[in-house]
Amino acid sequence: MFRLLRLVIFTAGAFIAGVLTERSNAQANCEAANGNWTQQMCIRSDIPHD
Repeated sequence: MFRLLRLVIFTAGAFIAGVLTERSNAQANCEAANGNWTQQMCIRSDIPHD
């Protein structure tokens, strides 16, 4: 039973670490593309206005 609980805890920890890492990478990519990071979204102004 302890092994199952330990597996769930480690899996949840790995998932959370992956989400945080991916979010950090997305924010760095947004800033590298001259975008504005707003909460959870990258807003770029390179779309031409006709």
